[in-house]
Amino acid sequence: MSAEMKFNKVGINPGLAAKDFRRIARGGFGDGHNAYAHSMAYFRGKIYVGTTRGNFPLMKARLPIGMNPWPVECPENPFDLDLHAQIWCYDPLTDQWEMVYRSPTIIGDHGKPIPRELGLRGMAVFQAAHETEPALYVATWSPAKGPGCLVLRTVDGRTFEPSCEPGLGGLPVTVIRTLIEFKGKLYTSPAGSRGGNPNVAKHSVVFECADPAGGIWKPVSELGFGDPTNRTVFEMIGFGDHLYVSTLNLEGGQIWRSTLEGEEPYEWEKVIELGAYRGELNQAGCSMLPFKGALYIGTGIQGGGVDTQNGIGPAASEVFRIHPDGSWDLIVGEARDTPDGYKEPLSGYRPGFDNYFNGYFWRMVEHEGWLYLGTFSWNSLLGYARRENWPDFFSSIVSEVGERFIMENQCGFDLYRTFDGENWVPVTITGFNNPFNAGLRTFASTEHGLFLGTANPFGPRVRPIGEEELVDNPDGGCEVYLGKHLD
Repeated sequence: MSAEMKFNKVGINPGLAAKDFRRIARGGFGDGHNAYAHSMAYFRGKIYVGTTRGNFPLMKARLPIGMNPWPVECPENPFDLDLHAQIWCYDPLTDQWEMVYRSPTIIGDHGKPIPRELGLRGMAVFQAAHETEPALYVATWSPAKGPGCLVLRTVDGRTFEPSCEPGLGGLPVTVIRTLIEFKGKLYTSPAGSRGGNPNVAKHSVVFECADPAGGIWKPVSELGFGDPTNRTVFEMIGFGDHLYVSTLNLEGGQIWRSTLEGEEPYEWEKVIELGAYRGELNQAGCSMLPFKGALYIGTGIQGGGVDTQNGIGPAASEVFRIHPDGSWDLIVGEARDTPDGYKEPLSGYRPGFDNYFNGYFWRMVEHEGWLYLGTFSWNSLLGYARRENWPDFFSSIVSEVGERFIMENQCGFDLYRTFDGENWVPVTITGFNNPFNAGLRTFASTEHGLFLGTANPFGPRVRPIGEEELVDNPDGGCEVYLGKHLD
């Protein structure tokens, strides 16, 4: 008798398998420049997906990433492409998509037309105490020549308007990565600054707002929690009576928490330091989710697991969990001695679920009693990456196996699930059989099923490994899947 049949005998939902998912959007909603399904929310009975466009051209223009050649067309000026971010809406009752928002064109600081938003990195549904209905809020990514990031707001799902001044009130910040509701307020933090990396902010501060329609955000933490090595407040989530916050830190990410009581800035307590004593290879907590009495943290290194700017990685990700008393367990990762005692992975999995290429444990969600975790896997980039800084053993293995073989047999994100937090099973380890689905970036758990959105920057045309000419790629561009048990 299978494990799933046993679960059914005791009334436990067996969880979703790969066969339970169907693709409901492909090819970037018909435009391969829609590279990332970067944000997702369930609002007014529909699924909303915000895109980020042209990720590879933008990366080539601003970051020293070691790829030659690049997999897609990357003009010297990425703004020669249409980089206007979009929001798409899916009606589960009609199985139809509609584009409900496209970033407007503005005149940048350099006097030229640019999109106001390149990407839409976070969404949250929130209703203030004095409001009669909830609204959907969307965190934006502004070009460096633009006025700064915004928080967009809609109550009808069709009209999206800025709800605050650019830069959360005038700060020189370009990106907001996350929006979280907790204790009747909305929380966020800048994730990038003008002229810099979209994952590193000069204002590493938690911001709070009780009335986001009014647009007044106030800082409620010290800069970097008083530690100048904290480069970004990267992710946050409510768990129990505390708001938990992860930082990006080149010495190893930290986890802080606060009950958000008293006068601002609130008192904050550090519960994890030095990447849970793995150091720089746990650069940040990328994903955070409460599940069955503990807070689960998925780690990562910016750049998909290889931080070429700072010479960190490549390395695969870990999962650890924090209990309400501040103690913690290693779930997936590298066994080690720590000041809190010897830690070994309770799942039996080494970093990356034994997959060296899983550079992010990017997103988590709870759905029908199961915890699902999606990864970013950089194996699809092997055929384009320069190898001069790779570890010798790794370069030798790749040369022996061959990039094409890896691309055809072991590419695409991983999706795992667990019922108890310690025993994990794979749902897919091939991006649902699309090697260009490099990452699983967004989830939404609904009564219609589990929705997920991918990061797939290999469109609209791709350069096959070892070839010079670009060809049309129908499997390039972000995708959306819906998973549910059929009656």
